[in-house]
Amino acid sequence: MPTPTRQRILITGASSGLGEGMARRFAAQGRDLALVARRTDLLEVLKEELLRAHPAIRVEVAALDVDDPESVATVVPDLVGRLGGLDRFIVNAGIGKGASIGTGGAAANRAVLHTNVLGAHAQCEAAMEVFRAQGAGHLVLISSVASVRGMPGTRTAYGASKAAVNALAEGIRSDVWGAGIAVTTILPGYIATDINVGRRGPMTVDLDTGVDALVAAIEREPVKAYVPGWPWTPVARLLRVLPLSVVRRLTGS
Repeated sequence: MPTPTRQRILITGASSGLGEGMARRFAAQGRDLALVARRTDLLEVLKEELLRAHPAIRVEVAALDVDDPESVATVVPDLVGRLGGLDRFIVNAGIGKGASIGTGGAAANRAVLHTNVLGAHAQCEAAMEVFRAQGAGHLVLISSVASVRGMPGTRTAYGASKAAVNALAEGIRSDVWGAGIAVTTILPGYIATDINVGRRGPMTVDLDTGVDALVAAIEREPVKAYVPGWPWTPVARLLRVLPLSVVRRLTGS
């Protein structure tokens, strides 16, 4: 059965990287967008660009810090009202800094856990309140291949935060099973964005390639997808069963 067209899409962390790339792809498909981030100056520039290229679509923007749950709970329904409803919410905002545990980087690691876990939770609360009320919608959570196993070095807190995102997504999916609300977890591999400078592996793809694969996966609305599918689907399977000594060499900082 074909998936429905999700016309009205809200993307968090839309001022750069994967969020900005997804906004451009969905705009080119004629979708209406609500774009949020902390850097509203960049959002306004992106909005102007998208409307010039695709004048038939609607684009709404707003400042949003996902670390502030009260702000999330206020901004999301306001944007949904301005957009005339919501069909898909992409939980994309996150940070990737970090340090090896016990090396003096505790503050950075706490920030990663706070934003990527509690920030994702705040977004899901706001999105699911809308979707439950209307009995339909597509919730998308952007996780990472780094969540498959414990990661060393600068990725330890980041991988742990994304493992929590996976569990959050699965719990929501179970809770609304059969209710007309789809929940998708996307696990990107190495894609060249600002968030992972210094953390890119030999299988890193450029941003355009990564975003194309990401949007294609979201449109299929699977329960879970690794992006790009090759090589990350088989790599993820291997990561689950390889000895930690091997995983450490493959994923070390």
